[in-house]
Amino acid sequence: MLKAMSTYVHVRERLHPGMLDALARGGAQGIEIFAARGHFDYTNLQTVREIASWFRATPGVEFHSVHAPMFADDDWGRSGGPPLNIAARERKDRIEAMDEIKRAIEVAEQSPFRFLIQHIGIGGEVFDEHKFDSAMTSIEHLRAFAKPLGVRVLLENIPNELSTPERLLEMIQTGHFEDVGVCMDLGHAHLEQGVTATFEHLKEYIRSTHVHDNKRDRDSHLWPGEGTIDWTEAMELLRTAPHVPAVLLEIDGDPEGNPDFGRKVPDLMLKAWEMLKV
Repeated sequence: MLKAMSTYVHVRERLHPGMLDALARGGAQGIEIFAARGHFDYTNLQTVREIASWFRATPGVEFHSVHAPMFADDDWGRSGGPPLNIAARERKDRIEAMDEIKRAIEVAEQSPFRFLIQHIGIGGEVFDEHKFDSAMTSIEHLRAFAKPLGVRVLLENIPNELSTPERLLEMIQTGHFEDVGVCMDLGHAHLEQGVTATFEHLKEYIRSTHVHDNKRDRDSHLWPGEGTIDWTEAMELLRTAPHVPAVLLEIDGDPEGNPDFGRKVPDLMLKAWEMLKV
C-alpha cells in the first residue's frame, strides 16, 4: 500500500520545498497538496513551478493528489468569504466554485498529479433533489475538464446529507461516471455510519483515502491511535479493496504555528506507519 501524506498538516503556513522534504523524510511515497490559497497558491505560476521542480527532483515520491479548494480567498474564509459549493442552489455560485476548482486542476499542466479530491456540498448540507442534480452537473463539468490533463475526480464522503455513501454511489451510477471514484475518509466515516459500513458501500470505487482519527465527537483529524477507530480492522478492510488505495494521512496541524510541531511531523508519520503496519 502506498504511504501518502497530505500537506493539510501545514495548511496554516505557506507551502515550500522544505516542508515537502520533511514529509519525504517521514516516509511519504506520495503527497496530496491541500489547495488553500494561503497555503498553496495554485494561481501563482512561480509557486506551481517551484513545487513541480521539487517533485521532478525527488525520485520515489509521487504527486498523488490535490484536495480541491474550499474557499477562493487567501485566509480560508476567515474574512467572511463564502465556501465553494458545487451543489449550491444558485447557478452563479456553482459556476464560481467550478472556475476556482479548475484553477487548481490546471496545476497538472506544470506538475502532473493523479487525483482531485472533491467535496459535494459543505459541512452539514441538507439533502434536496435540486442540490443533488446540481452536484451531478458540476461533477460532469469537472471530470470533462480534468480528464485531458490526466486527472481523475474522486468524491469524498463528508458529514452531510449529500455525501453519504449511498448518495455518492447514486451520483456515480446514475451519472454513468465510469472514471469518477471515491476518496474514503475514514475519520468522517467514523463520525457517521462507521468505517465498516462505509467501506462496504464504497469499496468498488475507492481509489484513495484520508486517514485520521477522532473520538466520534468532532472532526478533529487526530493521528491514528489518538481516537477510537479500530485501526486493525480498518486496515484489514482497505487491503481487501478491489483497487487497494493509498493510505493517505490527513492530520490537523498545530493551530499556534509552533515550529517544534513541524520538526516532529516526520517522526509522528513514521510512528503512524508502524502502528498501521503499512
